[in-house]
Amino acid sequence: MTTLESAAARVREAVHSATTGLVQREQLAELMVLAAVAREHLLIIGPPGTAKSAVVRRVASTLGGRYFEYLLGRFTEPAELFGPVDLRKLREGVVEADVSGMLPEADVAFLDEVFLGSTAILNTLLGVLNERRFRRGRTDIACPLRVCVGAANALPEDESLAAFADRFLLHLFVDSVPDHQLEALLAGGWQAESATPAHFADLSDLDLLSAEVPRVQLDSARGVLANAIRKLRAAGLSLSDRRIVKTQRLVAAAAVLAGRSTASDADLWPLFYVLPTREAQVSAQEVLRDSMAAAANPTLRAAVEHVVLQPVSRAARLLEAARSCLQAEDGPGIRTIAEALLREIDANFSAGSMPEDLAGERARLVERIGASA
Repeated sequence: MTTLESAAARVREAVHSATTGLVQREQLAELMVLAAVAREHLLIIGPPGTAKSAVVRRVASTLGGRYFEYLLGRFTEPAELFGPVDLRKLREGVVEADVSGMLPEADVAFLDEVFLGSTAILNTLLGVLNERRFRRGRTDIACPLRVCVGAANALPEDESLAAFADRFLLHLFVDSVPDHQLEALLAGGWQAESATPAHFADLSDLDLLSAEVPRVQLDSARGVLANAIRKLRAAGLSLSDRRIVKTQRLVAAAAVLAGRSTASDADLWPLFYVLPTREAQVSAQEVLRDSMAAAANPTLRAAVEHVVLQPVSRAARLLEAARSCLQAEDGPGIRTIAEALLREIDANFSAGSMPEDLAGERARLVERIGASA
């Protein structure tokens, strides 16, 4: 296994650890990692109580580094994010910010209700997000920020705020857990209360993977990416030139996280998450069906599955979940999780259409449930 593949494998383990007990949130964790490797940012849109902040905290914990989190409000002051003015320097007539422990020093940041920030906050954030620099008075420092995750209940309608939302290249729309997974939600939530994510990866893995992104060969993927964008335009789903160009970094990052230095049509899937609205993403699933047919990524399976809606990617994710459940020690909630997994497998595959390896793991799940009865 190459160094690149080893780093990608450790990141995959980190994602798995971070989402233990959090049903249907692997996609969020995986996109957070993709954004960090590409050195881009992720915007999450969804109702309160859907574990957005829990996933971000746990992914940040498994990856290490300095973490900054803040819930913005209408009256949030810039100093609450970027640090207060250094009073000692101010007495000397110099305006400098004391950024100790604040956003400008963070490796990973999470800003909840991000669109409630004032104009002063959002303007300063633009510099931090786009240039990785914080400027205030005499303060002008480089920020180590790998990824900023913003969250909100809905996309803003105000034009100026919509322009700010556009600075988050990846957009993810989350919903409450569906009915057929409520048992798994309850069991997993109870387990997650006491679970402590293990540290499988660290920032050095992210940095190693990020360093490979500019070296990825994109020639073979660039043509299929351009054709996919033409299909979107023909369907009335347009993207700005800036977002189109930046999508290449996501494609390259997807290839790196798959352990490869050459991108292909298998790495085209991040284009789906670049589309800025839920409606555009829903429409794109049909428009890009043929373009995304080859999509795959062993590190980011849940994120790919949501895009392609193909049986192959769904089977790969369910197979991994079944093996993980079978390897877990007996304990409270394991039986419930196994039963929920069986329901999902049976809801997606008939006996005739189920892949052989998945059918084998399904049989082992049935045996385990029977043994624990």
